[in-house]
Amino acid sequence: MSVIWVVRIAAAALLMSPTTSMAADPAQVEQGRYLAVAGDCAACHTAPGGAAYAGGVSIQTPFGTLISPNITPDIKTGIGRMSDAQFLGDMHTGISSDGHLYPAFPYPYFTKVTDADVLAIYAWLKTLPPVRNKIKSNQLPFPFNIRASMRVWNSLNFTEGRFVPVAGKSDSWNRGAYLVEGLAHCGACHTAKTSLGGDERSRLLQGGVLDQWFAPNLTGDTHTGIGGWSVEQIALYLQSGHNDFAAATGPMAEVVSVSTSKLTDADRRAIAIYLKDQPGQPTIAPPSVDGAVMQLGAAVYDQQCAACHTGQGTGVDGLAPAFAHAPSIQASDPINLVRAVLLGAASVATDTAPTAPAMPAFGWKLSDQQIAAVLSYIRTSWGNSAAPLDAGLVHTLRDSLTASAH
Repeated sequence: MSVIWVVRIAAAALLMSPTTSMAADPAQVEQGRYLAVAGDCAACHTAPGGAAYAGGVSIQTPFGTLISPNITPDIKTGIGRMSDAQFLGDMHTGISSDGHLYPAFPYPYFTKVTDADVLAIYAWLKTLPPVRNKIKSNQLPFPFNIRASMRVWNSLNFTEGRFVPVAGKSDSWNRGAYLVEGLAHCGACHTAKTSLGGDERSRLLQGGVLDQWFAPNLTGDTHTGIGGWSVEQIALYLQSGHNDFAAATGPMAEVVSVSTSKLTDADRRAIAIYLKDQPGQPTIAPPSVDGAVMQLGAAVYDQQCAACHTGQGTGVDGLAPAFAHAPSIQASDPINLVRAVLLGAASVATDTAPTAPAMPAFGWKLSDQQIAAVLSYIRTSWGNSAAPLDAGLVHTLRDSLTASAH
């Protein structure tokens, strides 16, 4: 066979390969990189100590464990053979060549993303170094391991369709809506779930429990949400992980670190404008706190908390967030507060706020009764109004968190 025929055959093979395409448009690739950051793709597809986007992250669900797939362009174990149409199908319908995907991959949100943005993300992913890392992603028990069952789930919880701008709203509001409702998939964590794992549509962005964390209320509710924060304070939190009322810890620290802190000022402001406009629920007066509990809580607070958070709960700028009128303190679910007292809390470090102040653990020195009392005191002082805690709840969470840590 002549050399020229060998060259022609090799060229034809390259043209037919699904892993190759025309030279990528640099502008499209850069757009895709930015959008992948906005979607926080690394959080689920990069395992601790693993190669970037090679998968292997364990995702705990109420139905069992899923392992995130490899989304590098490796031909055998990644997405190297996936066509543009298949990638669009994954993102928009939750149906891949392997069958139905599980909503731990948030396609109910990604379905709102435009074709152009999805293809930009794929163009960028194809520029990543391919990594050989075979993943058995579906480790759910029967019957949840049957992917076909997702047809029923989708019929109840999923509506395909791209984002449609809302008439009468500003361009910034619609940009924020596009990000929050779509690529940033904020509701995946911050919305309560039904028994089948779908969003409770009547409680969108009003907070939800996920893997022993409470993702707080993001609506304009002035009591438990962020209605009392200015647009600038919300944008600052997304940029630095800190503002007068809160410091990002736990899963949100990672979101700020690898995603929202990397967005443009315009996009952070757009998200803030949209969130401020989301309605909350009417505030229900909580039960009163026993006087003896308040007395014990005040004593513990003075001894253990006031040095950083001040005697009036006003906090110290850049060091300790304020407790007075803070939505995180008045949250409907107090699990984050109990976690912080029991285990301590390390806030996120960003370019804007590199100090990353931390709170020490008090679980070793405070009893369940003392923790319940001091949190009840904090949740009902300085204008705060939230349900008190009892020692039994603290004890249950202590046991649960200790078991998870081990």
